[in-house]
Amino acid sequence: MTHFIPCHEVDDASNIGKLFFQEVVRLHGLPKTIVSDRDVKFLSHFWKTLWARLGTKLLFSTTCHPQTDGQTEVVNRSLGAMLRAILKGNKKSWDDYFPHVEFAYNRVVHKTTKMSHFEIVYGFNPLTPLDLLPLPDVASFIHKEGTSRAEFVKNLHERVRNHIQSQIEKYIKYNNKGRMEVVFNEGDLVWLHLRKDRFPSKRKSKLSPRGDGPFQDLQRVNNNAYVLDLPFEYRVSPKLL
Repeated sequence: MTHFIPCHEVDDASNIGKLFFQEVVRLHGLPKTIVSDRDVKFLSHFWKTLWARLGTKLLFSTTCHPQTDGQTEVVNRSLGAMLRAILKGNKKSWDDYFPHVEFAYNRVVHKTTKMSHFEIVYGFNPLTPLDLLPLPDVASFIHKEGTSRAEFVKNLHERVRNHIQSQIEKYIKYNNKGRMEVVFNEGDLVWLHLRKDRFPSKRKSKLSPRGDGPFQDLQRVNNNAYVLDLPFEYRVSPKLL
């Protein structure tokens, strides 16, 4: 089961532990193992002592082998893609969408298991607003705000589910298709994809688009390395691999 829990960069190991107990342990009990990256929070004495006392083994990924935590990376990319599609630039309310996105993600059938997370854990999929009967058209017995909220949730679930299904179809198409080698020539305009920490400060939000451009190809070093005409604000080498 996947849980999306909003938190702040300033949260320390104590706060993260509190959130974990509130949102995960209370629903599923104590885990046998926890896999994470080597963030300072997860390497702290408090965090290691807490889980050692509870009998939970901590496993850490390394810089050279991030695939140790590969499942989390895949989920994070999916979450980012869903939020970017739903928010449409309205980043202030991103955490309000977490419960709906989490529900939709856990209900969709995943390619690896051929089942949803709900089916794996509980044996069945819960009902969604899409499965319920249309709202009765009796204005005198229906609170308008409640109706509006119900329609909002229904439409949101439909959008999220459609987006997840679209992403799954894209992944299937990509995996079943032979990789095509694309070679750019000097003078071509290309679109650049970077990690968020490589973008200028105003573009470092996780919810911002991952691409920028087009930029002119100044030189082809080889088929996998090019020199691009990048703005100074990027502060990265124009030679990209």
